[in-house]
Amino acid sequence: MNPENRVEFTKEMQDYTILAPNMADIHFSILMNVLREYGYNVKLLKNDGRAVVDEGLKYVHNDTCYPALLVIGQLIDALNSGKYDVNKTALLITQSGGGCRASNYIHLLRKALRKAGYGQVPVISLNLSGLEKNSGFKLKPSMALKALSALIYGDLIMLLKNQVEPYEVNKGETNRLVDKWIADISAMFKQKKGYSMREMKRILPEITKSFADIKVEKVPKVKVGVVGEIYVKYSPLANNNLEDFIKSQNCEVMVPGLLGFFLFKTDNRLEDIKLYGGKKLKKIAMTVAMWYLQKIETMLNTAAGAHGDFCVPAPYAHIKEKCTAIIGAGCKMGEGWLLTAEMMELIESGYGNIVCAQPFGCLPNHIVGKGMIRKLKELYPQSNIVPVDYDPGATKVNQENRIKLMLAIAQEAL
Repeated sequence: MNPENRVEFTKEMQDYTILAPNMADIHFSILMNVLREYGYNVKLLKNDGRAVVDEGLKYVHNDTCYPALLVIGQLIDALNSGKYDVNKTALLITQSGGGCRASNYIHLLRKALRKAGYGQVPVISLNLSGLEKNSGFKLKPSMALKALSALIYGDLIMLLKNQVEPYEVNKGETNRLVDKWIADISAMFKQKKGYSMREMKRILPEITKSFADIKVEKVPKVKVGVVGEIYVKYSPLANNNLEDFIKSQNCEVMVPGLLGFFLFKTDNRLEDIKLYGGKKLKKIAMTVAMWYLQKIETMLNTAAGAHGDFCVPAPYAHIKEKCTAIIGAGCKMGEGWLLTAEMMELIESGYGNIVCAQPFGCLPNHIVGKGMIRKLKELYPQSNIVPVDYDPGATKVNQENRIKLMLAIAQEAL
């Protein structure tokens, strides 16, 4: 679609309802509150089920990657629901700016909207690469800092929640604490607090202590790691509530955080400059960004180990060094070598039973996921990895049966 023909989100549209597809519940809940703080009336979509898939299939070619089909299906299903005035509604979607087709979802979405009769609905691109701009939506520096902080807080809360919830004595206590921290962090942001490095250094260990104070009964459980394409890994819509299913099988689940992905994407820019050359200013900017993210990573990991007996993520530099011994750093489309690295880290951290979520149509994910399992099995004979395909034709029963078979092997080993 010609950029000149797109419907721009203008300053006159500030009172519009903005619909956003969901991915990582904890992170996005804080992120939506940040956007609301800046005057945007954002709604995080939770609609799911077969209707979403069918809407996606109706307007997106079925050879396109499954995440695109679901995101577009969820947004159009929401517009069809009658809950929103389609003449006063906008859609929000992220663009990574990399080689992944995720950067083109926005064009597929606009095409789908025209076909569905919603050509008047503006689509806002949330990106850091300057791909698209809208006069009515500005990513201010303070908003960007709060958004990044929301992801850091989300990573820590998710990490601790997953390690406490399976063992809690008082059922529901962990989820209540999660909700409390989402509300508290959002309130701090509103008061212009909680997102400086100094404040985060104080608050992050407080979060850890609050989870460490929950009464638990540690009993042996199978520990399961989840990796895969970023959307399918986190989104309950995409992975058929994978985390809830694993927990229902009396297991503990571990999902790597989003910060590693941000480090990976920033590091890729430096790798490109190293391999192909580039502007000096860009190299300086990416070097500073990498330094800042690694400082935050150290702070996050230190906080995770400050109280209790929690499993602390390995530093990005460490997993890159280990992984690039078996797969090149130039393998960076989609999740690239990071997906393989996350499997290695999970195995070494005691989460050697791994579900690798493979979305249909994501070629890079199949190469660095399913394609690396045999090599990982050679390095870690005790590992127990199952690739599970997620696509419009895959049934939940078949997916869960594959996981149950992996868990049966894990239970025997336990």
